[in-house]
Formats: sequence, structure tokens, C-alpha cells
Amino acid sequence: MRIWVDADACPRAIKEILYRAADRRKIPVTLVANRQLHAPRSPYVQVLRVAQGFDVADHRIVQDLHPGDLVITADIPLAAAVIAKGGLALGPRGERFTEDNIHDRLALRNLLDHLRSTGTDTGGPEALSASDRQAFANGLDRILSRFAAQA
Repeated sequence: MRIWVDADACPRAIKEILYRAADRRKIPVTLVANRQLHAPRSPYVQVLRVAQGFDVADHRIVQDLHPGDLVITADIPLAAAVIAKGGLALGPRGERFTEDNIHDRLALRNLLDHLRSTGTDTGGPEALSASDRQAFANGLDRILSRFAAQA
């Protein structure tokens, strides 16, 4: 298993949790971004810089993803592509995207996108809270524990 991170918009607190998990569990983490990122020196953490452009990082993640890999993203279309390819997707607030919920999440995302295009203010996501960080850490731990039990 490899953990892929849609890193351009991933909150720093979530990256910190991932760095600790990578070292503790000895699982490779690859941060994919179209800008320079700073990551700790670790044999388990890699930064992959891609060209600027719409969804370039997303396409690279899907291209390099293997079934069973985990992707950390808040991007619903990317999560859908990951699931379609046999990967696992976890949002930065701890929400696990699955075949059972991704279609509803895509429909909601498309509705909100349509409303924004008509000038409706749909607001943005709230700041990441301590309970969000805990929910992410718990969700990550559940996935990694299942992976370790299967190995």
C-alpha cells in the first residue's frame, strides 16, 4: 500500500498526521502537487511535483495508483476516479469515500457547482477543527490497521 496525497489543498495538520503515520507504520507517502512543498526528511515521504494546470496532480495520482492504495483528498471527482480504479479514498475530515456514497457526493458537488455558476453563494468549507483532525487520524488508523491485518 502507498498513500497518495492531493497535496496542493491538503491542510498542514493533515500532512503532519500522515508524516507521523508513514514513519510509525513504514508506509510510503507521496505528496503530489504543482508547487514546491516542504516535507520532512524521511525514507517514507516523497514529494512529486507536477506541471501547473487543471487537474494535473489528480491525473498523475490516478495514473500511478495501484488497487489498494489510499488517496487523501477533498476532491470528489478524484475520489470517484480512485474508487473506480480500486483504490481507497479518505477526505481530510475523516470521511471515507466508498462505492456506496461517492455517487451522492458527486451529485451534491455538481449541484453546488451549478448553484455557484448562477451566482448563488454556497459558502466554503469551515476551517479544520480539532475534532476534524481527530476524525481524520481515526479514519486513517482504521484503514492502516485493516491493511496491516491483511498483510
